[in-house]
Amino acid sequence: MTSPTETRADTTVIRALKKLRVPQTQRNRELWLLLFAFVINAAAVALVQLGANGAIDATFLIYCGGLTALVLALHIVLRLVARDADPFVVPIATVLTGLGIAMIYRIDLYWDEHGWAATSTRQLAWAAIAVVGAIAVVVALRNYRVLFRYTYLFGLAGILLMLLPIVPGLGADANADVWVDLGIFSFQPGELAKIALAIFFAGYLVRTRESLTSVGSRFLGITWPRARELGPLLVIWLASLGIIVLQRDLGTGLLIFGMFVAMLYVATGKTSWVLIGLLLASAGAFLASRVLPYVAGRFENWLNAFDPDLYEAGAGTYQLANGIFGLAEGGLVGTGLGQGRPWMTPLSQSDYIFPSLGEEIGLIGVFAILCLYMVFVSRGFRIGLAGQDDFGKLLATGLSFTLALQVFIMVGGVTRLIPLTGLTTPFLAAGGSSLIANWIIVALLLRISDAVRSRPRVVIG
Repeated sequence: MTSPTETRADTTVIRALKKLRVPQTQRNRELWLLLFAFVINAAAVALVQLGANGAIDATFLIYCGGLTALVLALHIVLRLVARDADPFVVPIATVLTGLGIAMIYRIDLYWDEHGWAATSTRQLAWAAIAVVGAIAVVVALRNYRVLFRYTYLFGLAGILLMLLPIVPGLGADANADVWVDLGIFSFQPGELAKIALAIFFAGYLVRTRESLTSVGSRFLGITWPRARELGPLLVIWLASLGIIVLQRDLGTGLLIFGMFVAMLYVATGKTSWVLIGLLLASAGAFLASRVLPYVAGRFENWLNAFDPDLYEAGAGTYQLANGIFGLAEGGLVGTGLGQGRPWMTPLSQSDYIFPSLGEEIGLIGVFAILCLYMVFVSRGFRIGLAGQDDFGKLLATGLSFTLALQVFIMVGGVTRLIPLTGLTTPFLAAGGSSLIANWIIVALLLRISDAVRSRPRVVIG
């Protein structure tokens, strides 16, 4: 007779074998979406070449093929080590990255007879490094919960990264002190700092959630936290103001504060934290606009974008107004890839890449891009809501909200919905730091989503 122990062992082996034979549904769906993404990216580059030069240059398409191969390598790695990861995250990131490269290449073609040898080639190289970095994170970080052990180490790393630009000899010559110049290349440490701080916030809130959710005073139908629980929020608020003052970086200050408030709300479920955060953000913006000349200038340009005097001024509204003119020129369907004049707007490859795209692919095209961002963020929220543990839930939600807030700040700034700040549009804008950081976010979301589907529920904290 077979013993109960042997029977259970045989049953376990049979289940494991069945699981191996089951088709990788998530990965198959991802593969089809990736093939569609590759077609879109190749078509965008080809249309740029036809629109600008009337002929197709195979050289740059071959370069883009190298990036395609790396994305396929990431897909294969996911089949091997994270078969249950979300199937939509990588294809969306691939499409957005490819569209950004196509538009940067389009502007290069105007400024340089051999556009493939300018900014677009550097962007391709950075994109390749970013995808390789994502592969490394997926392979090395088998269990994302290990990050929870180093909560305060990530907090320290985030602070040090934020302080790097103001270290004498490291800061680059720019409008805002957000760049570090290493001689060979420059990078924005704030892009990596937002990931480190997201990990720190998630770990910190898991550890302190009980005290933050303690009963407070009820007023106007809302339970407000006690004064001693306001400490962490006030510290982050003051740190955000410090970034705005010391680095003249309004965008990063808003991003860090907004990320913390959002994660605080998810951790506690208390609406009062959101209201307090909005009040503090409004008070900080008002104080900064009254005390800091460059912030006051941003508000002045926002309110009077088409004032002739400001338009002609050195640091006036020329860039903002030209971006809006470009969007208006694009209309509903755009001028066509390679047939607009996006180069007329300063920084059209980086800060103003969204208006550049809007001019050539029109309102329908930019709405499609915004829908891609919306789906990406919604998948991140879904991963967070289905999280097995509080740390993973907060980390996925915080990273997704950070990307959503960054898109809102940039798109709102260039369309004059809000004052313009100095951030990058995720995946689209030229810049290696942003690409690497955003693909690391992709890798973290993949790891968390794989754990959600493949392992039993666990509680941390």
